[in-house]
Amino acid sequence: MTNNKLNLIIGSKNPVKVNAAKAALQSYFPQQDINVVSVNAPSGVAEQPMTEAETLLGAKNRVSHCQQEFGETADYYIAIEGGVDHYHYGPAAFAYVVISSTDTNQEAIGLSAQLPLPEGVYQALQQGEELGDVIDKLFNTHNAKQKSGAMGLFTNGLATRQSTYEQALILALAKIANANLYQ
Repeated sequence: MTNNKLNLIIGSKNPVKVNAAKAALQSYFPQQDINVVSVNAPSGVAEQPMTEAETLLGAKNRVSHCQQEFGETADYYIAIEGGVDHYHYGPAAFAYVVISSTDTNQEAIGLSAQLPLPEGVYQALQQGEELGDVIDKLFNTHNAKQKSGAMGLFTNGLATRQSTYEQALILALAKIANANLYQ
């Protein structure tokens, strides 16, 4: 961090992800001016990751891409990858977040809360559709993934895609904010 300015590079152009990353860092660093650069970083996984492992890999790949492209020009590199998986209790949507701190040379990984999905939605995903598209059809919306997302639509706005990402990022940042305890 230099001169009350904190530089963040996020591996997405999606405004929901960008706003969540900025809000999470602002929570930890309220006196800092957060400078955000958003980048279309490839995930290297399917458009709709269908397992936890694939979802985490997508987030890690996005952070790696940003680090390779920008070197050590940022204080933080962040990626958020949404995915789904089928658990013993049924299908669910979630996101992995990966945060890399240049200052502490640490990586923090977080997992968001899970949103239970109807079996029919999961079946559409298994056939190659993306969650955002399925949700748009189901709720008669347009581009929900850049708004409240499935989280907001299924919870009647009580939780949103952004609020869920923010929480996951804030919890993951605990490892970096308390780096001395995680040595």
